[in-house]
Amino acid sequence: MSWSWEYVPDEDTVAAGAPPAFLAEVEKKVDELVRAAEALHLHGSSWQGADEGARHAFAAGGFFVYMVTPRAELVSIRQVTPDPL
Repeated sequence: MSWSWEYVPDEDTVAAGAPPAFLAEVEKKVDELVRAAEALHLHGSSWQGADEGARHAFAAGGFFVYMVTPRAELVSIRQVTPDPL
C-alpha cells in the first residue's frame, strides 16, 4: 500500500462552492502532508496507535481540516473553508 489523500466523504460534499484556486492550494498542502506522514509512519499499515485526530492547516485563501489515518496510509480532507472575501 502507498500513502494517498482523498476528500471524505467526497469532493462534492467537502469542497462544494470553494474557488478552484483555493482548492489547488489545499491540494498542494495535502501533498506535503502525505509526504510527511509517509516519512513519519514508515510502517503505516501495521500502525497500532491511535489516529492523530482532526487537525487544521492553512492554505492561501483559507484553511482546511484533515486527518491522518496511518493504518489506511491515508490523509483525508474533511472540510475546506475559503476566506469569506
